[in-house]
Amino acid sequence: MTTTSETQVCMLDGGFAREVRALLLQAYAPEPTYTYLFDAKRAGYQRRLKAVIKEWVRQHFNFNLPAIGLLVEDRLVAVALIVPPQRRLGVADSWAWRLRMILGAGLRSTRRYLDYQGALSTWLPSDQVHVLPLLGIHPDFQGEHYANQLLQVVHSWCAEDPQTEGVVLNTSNPHAMLFLQRLNYQMLGEVPVGPVSEQVFFHPAPTSSLAAPT
Repeated sequence: MTTTSETQVCMLDGGFAREVRALLLQAYAPEPTYTYLFDAKRAGYQRRLKAVIKEWVRQHFNFNLPAIGLLVEDRLVAVALIVPPQRRLGVADSWAWRLRMILGAGLRSTRRYLDYQGALSTWLPSDQVHVLPLLGIHPDFQGEHYANQLLQVVHSWCAEDPQTEGVVLNTSNPHAMLFLQRLNYQMLGEVPVGPVSEQVFFHPAPTSSLAAPT
């Protein structure tokens, strides 16, 4: 664990699972993509969203995949789940995960979510990229410097892998899109999610062969 001013940067493990789930639930609840996928107009939206986040976080830590968090005064304020290139398969491909998703979120939402994940995967620029399937800033700390700090830490951590081509993430939030572009993310493409357009972004590693020429 390291400290930058008042912010602690920490590699998270399963001991943080409850805090990670609570933060991601609050961060993703208002997101247009998730309100469509899990049908916010129908009763039980929070339960369905909670189910997918719970199962994703559970499987992520069960597979010992990396997660980076920012803590302020021991409070988790930001988190990024990371899937390295060598660990691409496993989370959403697990039949146990799918069964728990159906039980918690329902068959229709599970199908929508799996179709959505499949469409996102078609935009990966290569097999040698780190993917951020879930990333969130606690609502009480949004609009400050934490998103920028978290992503800078993620970029540095992922770049330690000499085989990585860079980092891929996605969002439907217009403010997040502008923010990512300021951080030199490149838009790879978009995935229609009902009435929403989810955009896929790529941040090349410093030595990546996929980096745009300057």
